Amino acid sequence: MTDLKTVVADLPVFDRHFWDGTFRFTRIGTGALGGKASGLAFARDLLAETIDASAFPDIDVNVPTMAVITTDCFDEFIARNRLGELPVEDLPDDRIGHAFQQADLPAELLGDLRALIAQVKTPLAIRSSSLLEDALDRPFAGVYGTKMIPNNQLDPDTRFRRLTEAIKFVYASTYFREARDYIKTTGHDPNEEKMAVILQEVVGERHGDRFYPDVSGVARSYNFYPTGPARPEEGVASLALGLGKTIVDGGVAWTFSPAYPKKPPPFGSVQELLRGTQTEFWAVNMGKPPAYDPVSETEYLVRAGLKDAEADDVLRFLASTFDPARDRVVPGLGASGPRILDFAPLLVWEQFPLNTLIKALLKAAEEAVGANVEIEFAVTIHADRDEPPRARLGFLQVRPMVVSEQSVDVSVEDLSDPRAIIASDAVMGNGITDDIHDIVFVRPERFSPMQTPVIAQQLELINRQLSDQHQPFLLIGFGRWGSSHPSLGIPVVWSQISGARVIVEATLPEMNVELSQGSHFFHNLSSFRASYFMVRHDGRFAIDWQWLNRQPIVQETEFVRHVRSVGALTVRVDGRAGRGVILSSGPIQASVEEK
Repeated sequence: MTDLKTVVADLPVFDRHFWDGTFRFTRIGTGALGGKASGLAFARDLLAETIDASAFPDIDVNVPTMAVITTDCFDEFIARNRLGELPVEDLPDDRIGHAFQQADLPAELLGDLRALIAQVKTPLAIRSSSLLEDALDRPFAGVYGTKMIPNNQLDPDTRFRRLTEAIKFVYASTYFREARDYIKTTGHDPNEEKMAVILQEVVGERHGDRFYPDVSGVARSYNFYPTGPARPEEGVASLALGLGKTIVDGGVAWTFSPAYPKKPPPFGSVQELLRGTQTEFWAVNMGKPPAYDPVSETEYLVRAGLKDAEADDVLRFLASTFDPARDRVVPGLGASGPRILDFAPLLVWEQFPLNTLIKALLKAAEEAVGANVEIEFAVTIHADRDEPPRARLGFLQVRPMVVSEQSVDVSVEDLSDPRAIIASDAVMGNGITDDIHDIVFVRPERFSPMQTPVIAQQLELINRQLSDQHQPFLLIGFGRWGSSHPSLGIPVVWSQISGARVIVEATLPEMNVELSQGSHFFHNLSSFRASYFMVRHDGRFAIDWQWLNRQPIVQETEFVRHVRSVGALTVRVDGRAGRGVILSSGPIQASVEEK
C-alpha cells in the first residue's frame, strides 16, 4: 500500500479526453499534486487493493473522476500577474479575491480547460489541494476555498468563464486571512504555500433545479465523545442529506457509532429529536443564475427543505416519521407526520449495507496510513421502480487524525477537586498544560443566539491581541464552536480563536445542542492538540462562574470578557477516559459540585 504522506501519484497527463472513461485521474501541468489530490490518489489505490467489490454487490465504490492542475500553474499565475506584490495583510478577503479575478490564467492552461469544458456539462467541484496539506500532523481541513459550479449552461464560453472564475477563487483563498493565520500557527511562512486545484465531478443527481447526493458523510476511526456502550476506538460517523457542506460546517447531522448503528443519539424525548433533526440541505443551483459574486464560495449553491427532498423522492431511504397518534417514531415514510432524518432505512433496516462499508473503509484506511483517519464520502441511490435499487459511494477524502498517546490519569474523584473551576467527563484531547493565565469567556448573562456573529467578531479582536503577545488562553462559549449556522453556536473560523489552548463548549437552555464531530473546524482543533471541554448546563458538573467573575478584568465588550488569573491554571486531560479538569492555583474555591 502506498504511503499517504509520501505518495506521488502516477497520474497520466491530461489528453483532452477527460470524461470518456479512459482515465479517471489526469493531471494538467508538471508540478506537485498537493495534499488533497495525493490523498485521493491514495484512496484510489486503497479501494483497488483492499475493498472486495463482491462483498458490496449493490454499491459501486470509487473516487469521482478528476483532473489536477498542478502547483507549477499556480506559480506561473502568481508570477505573471505580480500577485505576490499585493499587500495582502492590509486587504480584506473580497479585495484579494477581486484582484485574482482580474488576473489572467497562464495561456498554456487555457487550451486544456477549454477542451475539458467542451466535454463536461454536469456539475464540477473546484477543490483546493495545497502543498502544505501533505503535512501528516497539520491537515488543513476546510482552510482553503472550494467552489461548485453547475456547468449546465448551453454556451461553452459561459461554462468556461465560470470554471476559470472558480479556479481563481481557489487560488485567491491561499491568501485569505484564515489561511494565512492558520499557516502561521503551523510554523510555516504563508509565502511557502503553493496551490494545486482539483477539477472533480460532483457526486449526485439532478432533481429539477437542484443537484445533490442523497447522503453525505464524514466518518472517523476514533470517537472523542463516545456515548452509551460505544468506545473511542470504534469510531464515529455523521450523515446528512445533500452536499457535505452541512456536516463540515458544523450543521445539523445524524451522528452515530458504526459499532452501534441502530442506537440513536442521546435525545431526551421525541420533541427534542424533532428539534434536533436536519430540516434543510445544500444543493448545487441548476436553475436561474444567481447574482454575480465570483469571490463567494456559495455563489452557485442553494438551500432547500425536507418537503423539497420528499418531492424529489429521495427520503424513502433516509427518513423516519413521527406518528403523533401512537407517539412513536416509525422508520420510513409509510405513516403521516413530521419526517425525521435518522437514516433508519439504511442503518436499522439495512436496505443497503452502508454502515458495513463505512467500517470497511475506515479499517482499510487506518491500517494503510498507520494512524487514526477521517474520511469523507457522498452516496447516491438509484431507485428506479422497475429495477432493484443500486447505490454509488464516491470517496471524497482521507486524512490522518491527531490523537495523543501521552499517559494522563484523571479519575472521577479528580473532577470534584475543590480547586476545579471547570470539570467534565466529555473532553477531547490529552495532556497537561500549566502556563495559561488568560481566560476569555462569553458572558452568560448577555448571551443570545441572535448575537453569535457579533460575538465571533469581538472574539477575533481579543484573539489577535493575545496571539500577537504570544499569550495562550482558555476560551469559554456556548453552542458549537465553528458552526456556520448561528442558531447552533458561535460561527467563528479557526483564525478567529487560533490562540486558544483550551476551549470549552457549554450549553444554556436557549443554546442546547449536541456536539459536532464532523466539522472541519473540529478536525483542525484536534490537529493542533487543543483541549476541548463539553460542559452541559444540565449535566453533573458546572462552570464556576463566580470564580471567573472575581478575576481581574483586562478588557470587556458587550458580550465577551477577558480576565487574567494571578496564578497559572493547570489543565489535565485524560484522553483515554474522556475526562478533564481545569484547576486554579490560588486559594481553594468552592467545590464544583455534582448535581
